[in-house]
Amino acid sequence: MKPTPRNRFAPTPLALVACWLVHGGAALAQSESVDAAGVPLRRTPLLREQLPAAQKDQLPTFVQGDRVTGRTDFETIVEGGAELRRGDTVIKADRLEYYQPDDLAKARGNVRINRQGNVYRGPQLELKVDAFEGFFNQPSYEFLRNGAYGQADRVDFIDDKRSVVRNATYTTCRPQDLPGWTPDWIMRAASIRLDDEEDTGTATNAVLTFFSMPVLPIPQITFPLSDRRKSGFLPPTFGIDSVSGFEYRQPYYWNIAPNRDATLLPRVLSKRGVELGGEFRYLEPSYNGQLQANVLPGDKLRDRLRWGYSYRHDGVLQETLSAGRTALSLNLNRVSDDDYWRDFTRSSASLTQRLLPSDGILAWARGYWYASARALQWQTLQDVTAPITPPYDRMPQLYTRYARPDLDHGLVASLEADTTRFNSVRELTLQPNAQRSFLLGRIERPWQAPGWFITPRFQVHSATYSFDAPLANGETAAARTVPTFSLDSGLVFERPAAFFGRAVVQTLEPRAFYVYTPFRDQSQLPNYDSAANDFNFATIYTENPFGGYDRIADNNLLTLGVTSRLIEPDTGAELARFGFAQRLRFQDQLVTLPGVAPVTERVSDLLLGASLNWIPKWSLDSTLQYNPNLGRSERTTIGGRYNPSNYRLVSAAYRLQRDFSEQVDVGWQWPINDLWGDRGQDLGPGRGQGPNRWYSVGRLNWSLKDRRLVDAVVGLEYDACCWIGRVVLERLSSTVTTAATRILFQIEFVGFSRLGSSVVTPLRQNIPRYQLLRDPNVLQPSRFSNYD
Repeated sequence: MKPTPRNRFAPTPLALVACWLVHGGAALAQSESVDAAGVPLRRTPLLREQLPAAQKDQLPTFVQGDRVTGRTDFETIVEGGAELRRGDTVIKADRLEYYQPDDLAKARGNVRINRQGNVYRGPQLELKVDAFEGFFNQPSYEFLRNGAYGQADRVDFIDDKRSVVRNATYTTCRPQDLPGWTPDWIMRAASIRLDDEEDTGTATNAVLTFFSMPVLPIPQITFPLSDRRKSGFLPPTFGIDSVSGFEYRQPYYWNIAPNRDATLLPRVLSKRGVELGGEFRYLEPSYNGQLQANVLPGDKLRDRLRWGYSYRHDGVLQETLSAGRTALSLNLNRVSDDDYWRDFTRSSASLTQRLLPSDGILAWARGYWYASARALQWQTLQDVTAPITPPYDRMPQLYTRYARPDLDHGLVASLEADTTRFNSVRELTLQPNAQRSFLLGRIERPWQAPGWFITPRFQVHSATYSFDAPLANGETAAARTVPTFSLDSGLVFERPAAFFGRAVVQTLEPRAFYVYTPFRDQSQLPNYDSAANDFNFATIYTENPFGGYDRIADNNLLTLGVTSRLIEPDTGAELARFGFAQRLRFQDQLVTLPGVAPVTERVSDLLLGASLNWIPKWSLDSTLQYNPNLGRSERTTIGGRYNPSNYRLVSAAYRLQRDFSEQVDVGWQWPINDLWGDRGQDLGPGRGQGPNRWYSVGRLNWSLKDRRLVDAVVGLEYDACCWIGRVVLERLSSTVTTAATRILFQIEFVGFSRLGSSVVTPLRQNIPRYQLLRDPNVLQPSRFSNYD
């Protein structure tokens, strides 16, 4: 057999079969379709990360090299630049022997395997190609998904998903061509078992060294090869808390099933004791839920049992075209005592409040109909220094609605009915409990066109009450019916314009909203669920200034407003928005909330708003509520953000609510290296900005009224490329006079594990738009990015 030139397939039986599969397939496809020039088109499968098993069995094997010899259907020997390809596997070596009956490849000298982007190099290989079963002596290796690499005495390939690396090293530190260079961190293990099916590695008899110092002896550890879930111990977390003392937590993750998992969270608090906690999650096609619970058998600071739990469930019980959709939603929260919210400020968000709901809703919907049954009970965590009035339980609440958006002549109508049993502690609420039923009917006729709209609406609200104790006037029952008429209208003008050399579409959108509701005396009625709506651009165009159904305000007023927008003509993006609105009252509003005087001002506060997104890296949003009678603002909110690139972000907000609060809030994430001119690299989100860079992160909330720091999270991050160090100081206030402070430390060995406190969670919760320096979810590597 003559030598075969480089870069051509050898005319062996295998190669001839491969050529027939490729070119013969094209000939078969020729009869099906041709392009405009008459060239045959061949059907080609899409590029896939994983090839189906049925297709793998049918893939041809290609070989090439400087010299090819062999026996038909028995063996092929390739010498000099030898190469074998089958599917997603490539073997290169100085000499390659391939035995067809056993599908066995033997390679010697400068051997290199690339399988799905994972690369092995070494002097000697024996491998059954299709089964991917064999061994590799003295290999070095590099894994695509997390960029880890190392060396070993031997790699045993068990199958195409599993392998065992003997006497191995493992690190993600990029090698540097410097005399005496060693990785910042490296794990040495007697063996590492790699499971690509589970995306995990298991190391036994391992030692983790950091800057050549052993920091963690590991009899056995499981670590991720990707972000896929895997049962096992998670890295421990620890920190220092000014109230609870030193904190150590050792999580254990249990991957019960693809749709179920649990995390056990035992925690040691040096000043309190040992806490047992956990979380259970489930996800089904028609329902999902999450349970969190913890118990501290003996709190040494409070000398009592402490516990808390939170449970969420949302699911569909039944869904058919004939019967409609029936769903169940549960939100249950309970804690052991009134001090829980103060002592455990970093528990789940639902358990750190002073009002804890336990709520269950069974709902049904079909066509135009909707109905629900609800039970809601509150746990009120009282404080002697700042007591709060408990809200009303709803035990039960029955509700139904019928809505038709498609009546004749363009009419839209709806009817709502509700009956609720309100129950609370009468000694604290100072009003009787009651059974309230109401009926609300609406009908409207919208007219609209591209440049205008007008919508008249008429509604009637009727309610009856049955009390368990007499009112001040001696009545044990009451009723009232209130009609309301409103007319909403607006115009939309557009014109091309240019500002600061930029072409835009400018709009002018005046709006007028009139509402009339006659007076009905409601001063004797208790208040169970009504409260004043927030005064903003959404609520200023509504019929009732109160939420809930216990107070229907009498109104004879006109709301006038105008909004102007600047729009990017090519994309439709809003570059700027300016608006104002104000109410003109024609008679006093007599219906108010208990203890509030009637509204007599003929002109309401002026509402002003503006937002700017002229340049993508800058944004500004502001709202001003101005009182023309007093000549001052009653409420002001101004917020801005500067985000020139990834990991460079500064946000600031000023919030004023007259006679109540005045606060300044500042948050940031910024590379400190910028201070000495080192701008780093723009590697994209989730990749940092290059090695050896410092980042400052934080958020400060300062009360100007109280002249004190309310909450603070301040920290430093150091990115050394293959490891990240974090230290964070967190101070959260539970009351005006008390606050808990803790220091958090963490070292993240990129692509391996994290040791220390749980730092990432408080950074994400407190810093707007915080970006992880390494985020595996941003960009998953592909085997085609490391293709031979």
